[in-house]
Amino acid sequence: MNEQSPPRRKAPPHLCPDARLSTSTKVVDGRPVIDTESYIPYYLTAVNSALTAGASAVYLRDFGIGVTEWRVLSTLAADTGLSAVNIAEHLSMDKGAVSRALRQLEQLGYATTEPAENDGRRRMLAITPTGLSIHDRILAVALERERDLIRGVDPEDLEAFLRVMRILRLNVRAL
Repeated sequence: MNEQSPPRRKAPPHLCPDARLSTSTKVVDGRPVIDTESYIPYYLTAVNSALTAGASAVYLRDFGIGVTEWRVLSTLAADTGLSAVNIAEHLSMDKGAVSRALRQLEQLGYATTEPAENDGRRRMLAITPTGLSIHDRILAVALERERDLIRGVDPEDLEAFLRVMRILRLNVRAL
């Protein structure tokens, strides 16, 4: 006997919470509790924690920097002339963590800071040629890890996932 999935309901995007096909809770001992099989924050946290721990171990072992330094370095490679505050906002990271990562990147010769032209109190950051070299080496590993992560995912599903993640990223700012 073949079991078929229930037909999908079409609902306007603003109705998703009420039109969900799954629920975030299950009943245990007569009361609702989180159902980790369908609670979205659980999956986001679990996947992020595992990815971060694995990446940090690989990057520390092979390149001498952790995942926080890598995130800052990759941001600088994409857009120089940023401040630490800009980087923290872009990465949704704690300013203290970004500052510590920047200090380490400077000590290693991967990044430099100089006063901003219009505000001497503000420091502008740039990646160095040595930083670009290590960036390119880590980038190859990061992209291979991403390929391994998405192995087995249908390309259309991946694009739908990315669309959803972009919406969640915008929505999280309102929380």
